[in-house]
Amino acid sequence: MDNHKLKVFVDCHVFDGGFQGTRTYIQGLYLELIKDKNIVFYFAANDVNNLKSIFGEQENIVFLKYSFKNKFLRLLFDIPFLILKNKIDFAHFQYIVSPIKLCKYIVTTHDVLFIDFPNYFSKLSRIKNTFLYKHGAKCADIRLTVSEYSKNQIAQHFNIHNYHITPNAVDDVFYETYNKSEIQKTVSEKYNLTNYIIYISRWEPRKNQQLLLKSFVDLKLYNEYQLLFIGDSTLYNYEFFDVYNNLDEKIKSKIIKMDKTDFETMLLLLRGAKVSVYPSIAEGFGIPPLESIAAGIPTICSNQTAMSDFTFLKKYEFNPFNEVEFKEKLISILNTDFSKDFTDISQKIKANYCWKKSANELKKLITDF
Repeated sequence: MDNHKLKVFVDCHVFDGGFQGTRTYIQGLYLELIKDKNIVFYFAANDVNNLKSIFGEQENIVFLKYSFKNKFLRLLFDIPFLILKNKIDFAHFQYIVSPIKLCKYIVTTHDVLFIDFPNYFSKLSRIKNTFLYKHGAKCADIRLTVSEYSKNQIAQHFNIHNYHITPNAVDDVFYETYNKSEIQKTVSEKYNLTNYIIYISRWEPRKNQQLLLKSFVDLKLYNEYQLLFIGDSTLYNYEFFDVYNNLDEKIKSKIIKMDKTDFETMLLLLRGAKVSVYPSIAEGFGIPPLESIAAGIPTICSNQTAMSDFTFLKKYEFNPFNEVEFKEKLISILNTDFSKDFTDISQKIKANYCWKKSANELKKLITDF
């Protein structure tokens, strides 16, 4: 291996857990970046075999196994040791960095929502993350974030301004054509799901699953539709379960909750859906509505925080604090054929949110440094 090649270390500990935005971000960026054979990439995690299955094995990729599962031990011991041993030039972290700095740092601060929406986060996590995220940003030589909204909020709260935007993007697989009726038949046979509304997001109060549930019940949509929630639980949503637990068993039978689904299952269930809904109150980016539109699913989306950047979705956005408006949008999307509109929107998404574009931005920052 050429010792003069640029060496980039990537902290991939997030791949040891379930699906989430930071994992999608690293995967999308680096599947593009590894095409440049003049850079050697060092991907580190506990489950190295999982990383190999995602990034593949090639000459310019080295997989490194962490000794510790505890994140503080990983940051204090594992990462500095691996950086020193492999003579790394740049190390890329999400939010939080190793305090022992032995090379140049790239840091992606996806959002600082816990500052703007303190009610949705514990006091301890707010204090801890304010310190750790700001420290990570200050230590960084290259600072990245995923949206104009996040860039503005970071500048406001941390007084750090030189952030570059490398947006999340939609993977090509979402744009692939498929036979809708065949997908629906498979979903019906395998999961007993037909004519369903889907919401893909992990469980937290700010994700606002309760708005969709209340509207589903109030509009008596259970007479015609099923409601599917896909996502792991991060924080318990009391408001949702206060409503859900008091429902009639017949209505409950129309509401399905799935967690720990793999990507293939998620994509299958998305493709089989009647419509997709994204009522989240706060996001640093908000990729799921873009993915559902790319997959050809009629979609309505919250207009708050980073999602306000999706100007091409204006007609299909709603204020998640306005239940009346949401119900109107939901009825409209269920009863009207907007397929031509969504085909046009899908093309705009493909042009503006692609990993190649974000990867080229990061590569330029690294090579020009």
